[in-house]
Order: sequence, then structure tokens, then C-alpha cells
Amino acid sequence: MKYYQQQSNAFSIDYLNNLWGEIQACPYFAINNLNRDFVATKGFSVVFQRSGLATVEQQFPYFKPYLDLALQPNCNAFYLNPLQLKEGSRVDPHIDRSLRSYFKTIEPPTVVSVLYIRVPVNMEGGELVLRSPKRQLGQIKPQINTLLYFQGDLTHSINAVKTPGDRLSLVCEQYSLSEAELQEIPQFTIESRKTQSSTKNRRYT
Repeated sequence: MKYYQQQSNAFSIDYLNNLWGEIQACPYFAINNLNRDFVATKGFSVVFQRSGLATVEQQFPYFKPYLDLALQPNCNAFYLNPLQLKEGSRVDPHIDRSLRSYFKTIEPPTVVSVLYIRVPVNMEGGELVLRSPKRQLGQIKPQINTLLYFQGDLTHSINAVKTPGDRLSLVCEQYSLSEAELQEIPQFTIESRKTQSSTKNRRYT
């Protein structure tokens, strides 16, 4: 993979509609517990090791088709989160290290996968911008049912959405950790503003 790649028509439209409904109805779905880079966004997060995958699929069966397709075999720890933006929402530039609250010196993920579930018609703004330290590598306009992968060490942001409607994606940071690092990561936990387990801001630049 050179910086990023995209797969169109990744799932059936019925599956996307089901994902949309299940996420909206999920009791954990709330104003984001992510840090200040995530402006006016909603979501929740599921942290798990590969050994906890069966628990994730039991608790959130609607994530299983996405996880079956998106998870990379060389990765063993994951930070999964639905991310919803609306008019006026944005995400400021950052590098994903959401597991850093468990292991301070953790490196960025190997890869980040993003499925676009819903995008406003004729959306203005809302593009994903990928950068290296020296230059912009891509500005990606979300397309419904596209599965995107990008290198986990890239700085990225989402331009402010200027159109009414919801921009919903399902994001998974995928890490390749050592045994020592893996011992610090929960086998399975949920982070949400609506649960007591959400006590820390999880993303760092």
C-alpha cells in the first residue's frame, strides 16, 4: 500500500442501512469521548485484542462483516469507532495513537481502515486529508460503501462539513504490538460518554 487505497462497493446497501440503524440505536452512541481534535462529532469506541474478537462480535454482531473484511492478519490490537459528523463538524490534524492511554510509548497503528456508511447528498467539505511531514498526500471525498485503508503513521484531518445531513464512517485503528505491549491492552472494553469506563481522552497527536 502506497499511503492509501480504496475498495468501492465493499458491502451490500442492505448491510450499510443496517449498520446505520444499529449504530444510531446503540446505547453507547453519544457526543464523542475523543479528544479536542474531534469537534462536534458523535461516536463510541471498542478496544480489543484479536483474542477478544469473538466478544466484540457477540456484543456488536452488526460489526462482524466489516471486521471479517477489514482486519489485517498481521495486526493483533484494535481501536474501533463509529464516527459521525454533521454540518459544522470537523476533525483537526492528528496521528492516531488511541491506545496510548494504555501504553504510553505505543507507536501509531500499522493501518487505519474506514468504511463510509452514510454521506450527505452533494456534500460540501468533509474530505479526509492525508499528509506526511513534508506534503499533502491525498484529499479524499467520501463515497458511500467505499472501504479505505491508509498508513497509520500519516497525519490526517477531516475538513469541516458545510452541508446538512450526517457523515457516518466506521473506523478501525489496527496495531501490530509486541507481547509486552499487548499485555497492557484490554482484551475487550467499551469507551463511551455513556459508560463509566470512559475516563480518559483517547486520541493523541
